[in-house]
Amino acid sequence: MKQISLFLLLICLVTITSNAQTNSVAFETNKAFTGAKAPKKTVHAIYPMDTNDPKVIEKTFRHINNALNDERLVGKVQIELIAFGGGTEVYLKNSKYEEDLKALLEKGVIIAQCNNSLRERKISRDQLYDFIAVVPSANGELIIRQAEGWAVVKQ
Repeated sequence: MKQISLFLLLICLVTITSNAQTNSVAFETNKAFTGAKAPKKTVHAIYPMDTNDPKVIEKTFRHINNALNDERLVGKVQIELIAFGGGTEVYLKNSKYEEDLKALLEKGVIIAQCNNSLRERKISRDQLYDFIAVVPSANGELIIRQAEGWAVVKQ
């Protein structure tokens, strides 16, 4: 009986040691990971903005800037910010986001507005900052961009 108990104890120890070594390899492999590579010359992302929640708007701007400054994407990423629904308010003249929008524009970000949202909200184009592009529909823009291979980055 003692021999069987010792044998079972030995098997348990070998199993535990083996699992610890396997975990150690997995942990080290994961620790060595430095992120995906960006081998393409150009990558594209579109950020839909359909809310007037300041926290979400600021997070969207932050995420766009993070992508623009990611060393793997610098000089390779083209970004579009498309506003619709509640996000339309961000583009209205005298909103608190004018400087943020201009800064993104100067970094090459396409800043576009859904015309359907303008019509539904009875907002004329001259109520928007004069640098805002207007597209027929945000849904159409998202569908076309995704079909073209653009990443849709939701907030």
